[in-house]
Amino acid sequence: MDHANHSWPQTFLLAGFSLPGGLRPLAFLGALCIYLLTLAGNLSIIVLVRADAGLSTPMYFFLSVLSFLELWYVSTTVPTLLRTLLAGPSAIAPAACFTQLYVFHSLGMAECYLLGVMALDRFLAICRPLHYHALMSRQAQLWLAGAAWVAGFSAALVPAGLTASLPYCWCWVAHYFCDLAPLMRLACVDPSRHARIYIVVIGLINTCNLSVILGFYGGILRTVLRLPSAASRAKAFSTCSSHVTVVTLFFGSAFLVYVGPPEIRAQGRDKLLALVYTFLTPFLNPIIYTLRNKEVKEAVRRVIQRSRVMLKRP
Repeated sequence: MDHANHSWPQTFLLAGFSLPGGLRPLAFLGALCIYLLTLAGNLSIIVLVRADAGLSTPMYFFLSVLSFLELWYVSTTVPTLLRTLLAGPSAIAPAACFTQLYVFHSLGMAECYLLGVMALDRFLAICRPLHYHALMSRQAQLWLAGAAWVAGFSAALVPAGLTASLPYCWCWVAHYFCDLAPLMRLACVDPSRHARIYIVVIGLINTCNLSVILGFYGGILRTVLRLPSAASRAKAFSTCSSHVTVVTLFFGSAFLVYVGPPEIRAQGRDKLLALVYTFLTPFLNPIIYTLRNKEVKEAVRRVIQRSRVMLKRP
């Protein structure tokens, strides 16, 4: 079919989730509460890292960058989720739809690279402690964080551009935001070639980053097992456990949705799995990184004490 005979529809309709009318307000309120808690949790980490000198280390700098990314990442898709939960299927302009698609995948790929950078930071801290501060200077931190963002926004041009170039004959998007597979199902032509390309691009980026992360943690594991003290080994493992948990959640769900078996990516299931990495992971990240972290708890205590002293001053 000739692409020139078709163009974007005047509007796309986001289907959202099929819920009974009585459950919609409850689902909306629940999702809104989680969204607000996600914003508050990630903002708190950013403010805390900036406010407390005890957290002025590369590890917490990269954590604050991750939290900043998560603020944008969750805000890219959750507003349309809330709208569909409250009002049912919602219209979205094609330009806004493809912009959402591009920004969402840019931030997702940037997070892939950033998780790799955070693994590198832990590897240098544990396996190269004598050279750590020289290698992970402030300039190096800024360069690595910036490179993660640039790489993510550059790589997302391929799948987003391919999807936007397709001619569309239908407008019903069986999802709560504009994602690759739901949009490709609406094309007037066979999108299998486009789908193979985006699976290769996303799969390659995910696989390479995950391989790098596993390589770094393999080196960390070898170093930690050689430590003479059980207390030292426990401390080293505790600094990495949060990051490993986040990596498992993020990469596991992303692989299932974008490069997993076709039955997993089937219409209806993909949007349920998407809730894990678009909604649940940004909510859990601040909890995972702070729940068992004594340094963060001590920083919170110091910031609260300083705030109390400032409030008592005349």
